[in-house]
Amino acid sequence: MKELRIKDICTKGSSTLKQKDVEKLSGKYPVYGASGLIAKMDSYHQEKDYIAIVKDGSGIGRVMFLPAKSSVIGTMQYILPKKGYDIFYIGYCLQSLNLSSYKQGAAIPHIYFRDYGERVVKVTDSISEQQAIVEKINIQFAKIDRLKQNAEKELQDVMSCLKATISRATSFRNGWNLDTLGELSTIKGDYGLAAPSRPYDISKNDFRYLRITDITEWGELNDDIVAADIDSDIKQEPLAEGDILFARTGATVGKTLIYRKDFGDCLFAGYLIRYRLDKNRILPRYMFYVTHSDIYYKWVAQKQKVAAQPNISAKLYNQYPIAYPSVEEQKVIISDLDHIFSKVMLLQTSFDKIAKECEALKQSILREIFD
Repeated sequence: MKELRIKDICTKGSSTLKQKDVEKLSGKYPVYGASGLIAKMDSYHQEKDYIAIVKDGSGIGRVMFLPAKSSVIGTMQYILPKKGYDIFYIGYCLQSLNLSSYKQGAAIPHIYFRDYGERVVKVTDSISEQQAIVEKINIQFAKIDRLKQNAEKELQDVMSCLKATISRATSFRNGWNLDTLGELSTIKGDYGLAAPSRPYDISKNDFRYLRITDITEWGELNDDIVAADIDSDIKQEPLAEGDILFARTGATVGKTLIYRKDFGDCLFAGYLIRYRLDKNRILPRYMFYVTHSDIYYKWVAQKQKVAAQPNISAKLYNQYPIAYPSVEEQKVIISDLDHIFSKVMLLQTSFDKIAKECEALKQSILREIFD
């Protein structure tokens, strides 16, 4: 084994592609970002398989193996092995390092190859040894992945049961009302701001700027907090308790968020649409469950228009049919579903712990080899 610097065994490449530009494209070749596939375009940057590292923003330091004839956006960095080094060997070596420890900047963190490229690692220059190490890692990782996949399958089975239970609880029955989302709303299809984000500054009493990527599958917010970079004359009424946001475009079209005061003061971005419900007729928490049912997801799948990105307009959302009983009966349904929902979320927490432990085990295997 030899002690070499990262820059001795691989080189870097940069991308000038912007996510907002490629999202509009429709082509043959994939473009990736930190969260995965973003879009497809008519050209590509890399002819062969390559490694990519998240260098800016949330998730910095994450190492990804990506396929030939594809590209990444500018918040990512290409990493290409030098002659005599196996791509997977280099990738695993990089994954063994805590690259996020090289971050600079507080609001929008970033890392530079010029910094982590100086990191010394233990490697072999024998390609046969490299490939043997990669095979050993692959075998161990496959066992860990099977453990994680089994836990994930059990969780997904429970999630499917939950969605089916929600569908039964919110399906039309005798004596119920049946109206559209538009008919039940006092604000109907209020589009978000077409503005970029900027670092959040609590000292300036910033409003948090909500984007589709900030919303989790079950209507919570992640930890990536930004503000809207807007002129003072651009106005948007802040979100109010019970407002519901619908994702109108992208891979997670149909995803929803019911705004709560504990989220803080918030504005919302252009790929989201706001509705404000008539609470004398339908409760926001009831609507939360309606939009997490099998019936709702099937409606989204049928109605979305598939172009460069799937999308649903406010006009279509206005037409979504909602079955609902009296407010008092809604409260009973909400109470029953909340009880079940809390149990399922405990299973989600258990799975998250298993997933975290699996990743920690992988890291220990890699550190043993490369440290």
